Amino acid sequence: MKYIKLGNSDLNVSRICMGCMGFGDAQHGQHTWTINEEHSREIIKRGLELGINFFDTAIAYQSGTSEQYLGSALLDYTKRDKVIIATKFLPRTQEEINAGISGQQHIERMLNKSLQNLGMDYVDLYIYHMWDYQTPIYDILDGLNNMVKAGKTRYIGISNCFAWQLAKANAIAEKEGFAKFISVQGHYNLIFREEEREMIPFCKEENIALTPYSALAGGRLSKHRGETSKRFQEDSYARFKYDATADKDSLIIDRVAELAEKHGVSMTEISLAWLLTKVASPIVGATKLHHIEGAAKSVDLKLNSDEIVYLEQLYVPHNLVGVMAQNTAACAKEKHVWSTGDQIL
Repeated sequence: MKYIKLGNSDLNVSRICMGCMGFGDAQHGQHTWTINEEHSREIIKRGLELGINFFDTAIAYQSGTSEQYLGSALLDYTKRDKVIIATKFLPRTQEEINAGISGQQHIERMLNKSLQNLGMDYVDLYIYHMWDYQTPIYDILDGLNNMVKAGKTRYIGISNCFAWQLAKANAIAEKEGFAKFISVQGHYNLIFREEEREMIPFCKEENIALTPYSALAGGRLSKHRGETSKRFQEDSYARFKYDATADKDSLIIDRVAELAEKHGVSMTEISLAWLLTKVASPIVGATKLHHIEGAAKSVDLKLNSDEIVYLEQLYVPHNLVGVMAQNTAACAKEKHVWSTGDQIL
């Protein structure tokens, strides 16, 4: 395994981050394809053996059971200071807003619950999971800064945002003396490269770490045409993100398969080797042992410049999907509160 400093922080993370969305009780969450605690523990243990020290979860994953499974396994298999733990919080609910719960209070409540789930006193990276258009960004930043000062998180990150939102937020944080976002978790892989337009150039300029999710496009970049899996069949959100462009994307996936055969490696290794030339530490989900083993091998595979061009040259622009499509709609239709008393259209 290889390691890298995570942006403007002192976090030394493995080049592969284990994504834990696939861990959790399938009876108590939005996904039916997740794996139970016993199987989750096997994969976490194998990841540690392979040198992975960076783990990403969220309170939203299977009603907090992903956090519970991860925390329990790490307590048994390693020491707290040997791993880097990231988790995420969601926007305020309408019920909280109606009850007068502020953004600051919401963040503290959510982090306290995540720490309880994990069985930990702190996390290394606390991530703003998706933009909350009903809460002033000042309140979000103030709340996160309070958690840094309280020692409940070492650093803060953000996910599912536009480059201008990140730039505005960090400008406010700098002005107010708050902790700034040191990482971005966006949707980025070989068949969805829209982050290259603004987010990636901005992050390179500011030394903000890129830790993209959907690194293998829900498994599409690791399988030949016609191959399937339980997740392929049951993950409706992944189908929503990728089915509309499947014909165009399949041409790129064929090239991944071609290079995998040429190198005598898996398609996972080719897809992640490409991504590792672009980002700090991609988040790679695993529901089987060979998933994380293939991901770990990718850090040692070097693609030459011609191969990188070969993988990239068939890409065509894609529409934003999922959370980012919702962000686009929200930006177009709503007034967004940036700081107390300050609104922009």
